[in-house]
Amino acid sequence: PHPPPQPPPVRAMSLEEVSKKLDELEAAMDARDSRLQEIETGIASLSSVSPEEATPGAAAVAPEPAPNAEDDTNGWPATRVMSTFVNYFVEQRGHTHWPGSPCVPLDDPTLLFVNAGMNQFKKVFLGTIDPSLPMAKLKRAANSQICIRAGGKHNDLDDVGKDTYHHTSFNMLGNWSLGDYFKEEAITWAFDLLTREYGMDPERMYASYFSGDEAMGLAPDTEARDIWLRFLPAERVLPYDKKDNFWEMGETGPCGPCSEIHYDRIGGRNCAELVNADDPNVIEIWNLVFIQFNREDNGELRELPDKHVDTGMGFERLTSILQNKPSNYDTDVFMPLFRAIRAACGGDAAVPPYRGRVGAEDDDGKDMAYRVVADHIRTLSFAITDGATPSNEGRGYVLRRILRRAVRYGQQVLNAPEGFFAGLTAAVGEQFPEVAARRREIEEILREEERAFNRTLTKGIKHFKQVVSGLQANNETTIPGNEVHFLYTSMGFPVDLTEVMAEELNMTVDVEGFEAAMQHERDLSAAAESARKGGGSRDLRMEAEQTSWLQSQGVDPTDSNPKYIWHHEPQAQVLALFLGRNFTDRGESGFVETASEGDGPIAVILDKTSFYYESGGQIFDTGVLTSADGAKSLQVTNCQSYGGYVVHVGSLESGSLMVGDTVTCMVDYERRARVAPNHTMTHALNFALRSVLLSGSAPPPPDAAADEAAAPGGDEGTDERKDEPGIATAGLCDQRGSMVDAEKLRFDFAWNQALTPEQVERVEAIVREKIAAQLPVHAYIAPLEEATKIKALRAVFGESYPDPVRVISIGQEVPAMLSDPENPAWADVSVEFCGGTHLTNTSEARDFCVMEETGIAKGVRRIVCVTRDDAAAARATTAAMVERIAALEGTLADEASLDPIALETNVKQLAQDLGAAPMSLVDKNGLRPRLAALQDQVKPRRKAVEAQRKEAAKLEAVQLATECHAAGRRFVAARLDGVDGKMFKKISEAMGKACPGGSFLLACATTPEEKEEEKEAGPSGMRVGVFASAAKQSGLVAKDWVNACMAPAGGGRGGGTSTQAQGNVAGVADAAAVEAMVAAAADFARERLG
Repeated sequence: PHPPPQPPPVRAMSLEEVSKKLDELEAAMDARDSRLQEIETGIASLSSVSPEEATPGAAAVAPEPAPNAEDDTNGWPATRVMSTFVNYFVEQRGHTHWPGSPCVPLDDPTLLFVNAGMNQFKKVFLGTIDPSLPMAKLKRAANSQICIRAGGKHNDLDDVGKDTYHHTSFNMLGNWSLGDYFKEEAITWAFDLLTREYGMDPERMYASYFSGDEAMGLAPDTEARDIWLRFLPAERVLPYDKKDNFWEMGETGPCGPCSEIHYDRIGGRNCAELVNADDPNVIEIWNLVFIQFNREDNGELRELPDKHVDTGMGFERLTSILQNKPSNYDTDVFMPLFRAIRAACGGDAAVPPYRGRVGAEDDDGKDMAYRVVADHIRTLSFAITDGATPSNEGRGYVLRRILRRAVRYGQQVLNAPEGFFAGLTAAVGEQFPEVAARRREIEEILREEERAFNRTLTKGIKHFKQVVSGLQANNETTIPGNEVHFLYTSMGFPVDLTEVMAEELNMTVDVEGFEAAMQHERDLSAAAESARKGGGSRDLRMEAEQTSWLQSQGVDPTDSNPKYIWHHEPQAQVLALFLGRNFTDRGESGFVETASEGDGPIAVILDKTSFYYESGGQIFDTGVLTSADGAKSLQVTNCQSYGGYVVHVGSLESGSLMVGDTVTCMVDYERRARVAPNHTMTHALNFALRSVLLSGSAPPPPDAAADEAAAPGGDEGTDERKDEPGIATAGLCDQRGSMVDAEKLRFDFAWNQALTPEQVERVEAIVREKIAAQLPVHAYIAPLEEATKIKALRAVFGESYPDPVRVISIGQEVPAMLSDPENPAWADVSVEFCGGTHLTNTSEARDFCVMEETGIAKGVRRIVCVTRDDAAAARATTAAMVERIAALEGTLADEASLDPIALETNVKQLAQDLGAAPMSLVDKNGLRPRLAALQDQVKPRRKAVEAQRKEAAKLEAVQLATECHAAGRRFVAARLDGVDGKMFKKISEAMGKACPGGSFLLACATTPEEKEEEKEAGPSGMRVGVFASAAKQSGLVAKDWVNACMAPAGGGRGGGTSTQAQGNVAGVADAAAVEAMVAAAADFARERLG
């Protein structure tokens, strides 16, 4: 073992030396700003190596140095800690500095967030990576990676704040061997870096290794143990079981035994018993994982063909040790955040500073609240920057729960004002330029989420009280899991809040029932994904075991270049037949030599194919694989790619298929011809959205100057965008997802508000202009490094692209762009990386319609469009709608035969039809003013007619009362249409004046033609309203009178008092039935009045 570093001899300082030292310290304080600039320069050298690297997942922190920073950090500011790690492996151990990935995983349903640096290398471990990608050529890599552990298997959320070493997000320093070195080098280099480069004391180090597991069939990892014994004594090399020393990324995926390095902050003792005991002074700093297995869906461990090394060291923990701080939160990584939180809470007079207390010592809970708020604003800033948004499911709900936890602690414990949380984004941005670049977007999302939280609390508490009231009435004390699930999924009510409120009432929550309901939803989702990519219930996905078997058999990856040749039916050789990962009884790893009709869905791997496999948001091709004589035929219903092997999924319709057979690839090109225009127009739409939304029409940030100061360099490195005007648009309009099939195209993008009708119209117009211009669509294969230099080129944030890469340009030849990449003219060109199948000319799309524009999450909009025949159908719908509106306008012009009431009904129906019609949103927006104008013209006419009818009804009613009084009768029972409850009150008063002391009942019949919605609301026939006013002390009870009137029609719904009542009955057959009701009312009155 290396001996511990020896401190220099200590001697007394002279007065002259003391004076000189003070001058040096004073100069250091005066140079604070210049040191800050140096640190920012250091960030650029670490995190701006390439556009892909400048994400929260890849960037180094640039902490704000406190006065006297060199002493405060013990000579190890955060930037030096990080650069030392990366430089050691890159410069001394032959690793590639590979950018960290976004902390939001792309196309990995098994992960909520990136929870380890190895996540982006998962396909390498599994053997499913596309061999054309640069990552596939890596052997050694090192970087820093922002990780989030707040959901799923690795979840530290509930521990954050309670102690001083847990976080929901942290920066992981890692080095990887991808089928290269293994345990010997990993352990030796880790010890060398810690002791020689960082100068850490080996006498304080403890190493753990896997003790084995009989149930899993795994022996102890004696190899790792023996290597460690060369550096550490046996009493500090400790065995632990699978809970601590067998690392798994999630429920499924790569895994293996691990060796952890723990460090004693105190030293001078043997504290082996404190390892893995959650002692804040004996902490794990580095985990060396030896990836050997893959955990299958059924829980089985399968050995990987190649062995890999995945290490992860906690940057914050390491920094605290090197800075000689008692915890991560006391370092220059977190102290600037604590100062910002204190300022947001009102400053020095409102809240004390952070003091690092925990447990009982933190009697007012304020230090825990500081830690919660600081940790959570970092996590949310990172996640939103990388494309996630709070929502009510999956990772979105995890973010929502994190935000609500932070807001609760901030407002309830630190007495922070409402809206304080979003403002803390600026403090995170001071350390992470890419967060500063998207500060406006993040703040708007957080601000709206905080407002929504307050609304959710109100609704959730109301429903909670209703549930509790019902349970208490039955002497029950457990809130059912299904009610907790409803509060969570339907009302967004946090489960932990439900538990707290239940506890306050001495009640409990059925957590198991809730988890069962959630698991059921997850199982349905997983099954749907498996069925979508495989063969229904059969699992035809391929992972490391299958791709390794193919490689061991000498099967080369599929040549898929023919997919770009249209109307081509190449012959191909069957290289492998796959029955599924769970079908190993007939062949090794699920592969067989022969498949027949009775085998159901199978997967066929060919030496080459013209079928497009699903990727880049574009749906797969379908078609047929058939033999030359037609005796063998397989209907291809799905097409996927795993590790370069294209899998054709389908069922044999005739004959049997054998390895070595020759088949003809017959793609359904008619179907592809409907897909291609949707894909090419997705590119045109992307261009149009950016042209419209980022051209100055978007509102500027409220404090652009502050934003620019917080993030020098504007948006550089935030993504692959090269033409944005600055921080105001950083992150806005970025693609957040797409889907292209034969019916439509769907495009998700970052934007904080609904598009205006004018913006939608301009977007659609730009795309239609490109179609009308008959622009050629160019596809060109170019070196990745050269292609990324093209100005205005668009690439999906966080996506990996092969080298060389395929470039799609609309209207401009790519070689000219490569030869002059900075030409500003390219800003007017749609140019993207894309491996999809496209048109050769924009005119082939024929037309383009924006059908829908909606919000799908905070800060994310979705736009749905159609082309070709579907666009033509949408235009036809528009034409039909225009004819209907014109017909109503003609009706309005014919005053002689005008029925305003019927016309208004028709206008309302047309408005409903317009809203649901499958037509261009631009056309809809154009027709709505015409409908509004019709409604404005009809409304006064309808009111005038109604007023005339009311007056006529009133006169007729008064006439009936007058005749009643003249005849000496004491009541009126009659049918009088056009009367409602509001009118009857006035009419009865007028009738009372004409017949003092009289009682009155009127039956008003509404026919289906007069009120169509009433017909739909009940039985066929008329609906009759009955209104009664009985004189006091007359012997008539108004509500009984109404019921007697409705009885001949089978009774209806009614209510009221002894003097005023009303009711209605539906399904009255005809006028005779109404007369029968009136007669019954008259008989009832005569009987009561005598």
